[in-house]
Amino acid sequence: MTPRLSLAVATATLLVLGTAPASLADDSTPSVPPGTEATASAPVEVDPNDPDLKLPEGGTLAEPKVLDIKQVVEDESGDERREDTNADVTFALQAEVLFAKDSAKLGTEAKARIAVIADEIKKQNTKLVRVFGFTDNLGSSAHGDVLSKQRADAVQAELAGDLNDPAITFEVRGYGEQYPISDNSTEEGRKKNRRVEVTFPRTTT
Repeated sequence: MTPRLSLAVATATLLVLGTAPASLADDSTPSVPPGTEATASAPVEVDPNDPDLKLPEGGTLAEPKVLDIKQVVEDESGDERREDTNADVTFALQAEVLFAKDSAKLGTEAKARIAVIADEIKKQNTKLVRVFGFTDNLGSSAHGDVLSKQRADAVQAELAGDLNDPAITFEVRGYGEQYPISDNSTEEGRKKNRRVEVTFPRTTT
């Protein structure tokens, strides 16, 4: 069994005392594709007039903020990563373990890894699966867009065959060099960016 390294980051409801500050503009590039951001909401309502709530004189309650719990498990080689949040499960497979260079044809090892993901989708009994392809920033952007979509299509087709469930809806995208997760200035970083991600809602704990 391949040793796995895990990093778990847990957060809880954050109640901010005092007047909430104005929101700061965020001009940074999104780290995840649109529509896949965390959507955790406050699990409980807090009564600001509750006598057991000890606020400083003149203090008020800001809106509660909930940070999604995220657990990340990456195999020792870095070829595969699994992220679990309150809402979703995401598997990220590096392109090198799925495809030959500049190819969208799946290898034998790739099919075995995809079968493991299909088993988890069955376990979660979900009916929506997102398959997104990404590349590094080498070569033309147009070529990266096409290749990442072809690779996402190949993974989706293999998943569909493993699942054999016509009720499942697939959302397939090729994002090319958009949304890198590592530094494209090094080969190690580019390797991490060449990936296919499979994301689906969590329905069981």
